[in-house]
Order: sequence, then C-alpha cells, then structure tokens
Amino acid sequence: MDRPVSVNEEYFFDGRPLVSETDTDGIITFANRRFCEISGYGVDEIVGQSHNIVRHPDMPKATFAQLWKTILSGTIWHGLIKNLRKDGKYCWVDSEISPIYHSDGTLKGYMAASKPASRRNIEETAILYEQMITKES
Repeated sequence: MDRPVSVNEEYFFDGRPLVSETDTDGIITFANRRFCEISGYGVDEIVGQSHNIVRHPDMPKATFAQLWKTILSGTIWHGLIKNLRKDGKYCWVDSEISPIYHSDGTLKGYMAASKPASRRNIEETAILYEQMITKES
C-alpha cells in the first residue's frame, strides 16, 4: 500500500507554495523548486510533460471536468487534489488554478499554486471523491 506524504512532515511545506504553469493544453512550462522537490521530478523531467503526470488515479474524472470548465470560463478553480509523486507516494494539496494571459489579453496558459491540505479537509474530500469514483464506474 502506498504511504501518503504527511502534511505534517517538515520537508513537505516550509512556507513556500508549490507552483506550476502550463500552456493551454496542460503541458508544464514551469515548475518551481518546491513543486519539483515534492513531486520527486527534476525540472528537466517535468517541463514538457502533461500535468497529468502527477494526477493520482484516485482522482475522480468529474473533479477535473469541473476544474477545466471553471478555468476555461476565465475564473479561478479552488479545491483539493491528490497528487501522485514519482516514487509512487502521494500527497494532498489545496490548490488554486487560474488562467494566465499575455499582455495583449490572449490566454497564455494556467498557473497552479498549492499548499498542504488540512487533515480535516483531506478526510472530507477523500470520502466525497470515493463516492464520485463509485458513480463513475
């Protein structure tokens, strides 16, 4: 059984958010050092990959459908995401994902900024996501 990375483990979060940016197709164009440290991927391994590389299989499809619907409408999506690390472990993050624009107003891509999710939010969300996945089957 895979072991979660506890949000209480000191190395997980020291006040620095995990930040990543993608193009309009969800291909990673930037990942900050903290994102790389937590995901286990080097920047050279992660840039150019689909952001789905860190998508845990326990995430309901409906969550990502709503996420994309929200950001495609030009608004910010906020929610909990269970991310898969390179080593097979996982971590829960509280994320905000927003569209980013070129100076001329055209869509450039998306930016995600994340922090560790609270234990309470993880417990509540895990139950909800499990119910959603059951309905998807």
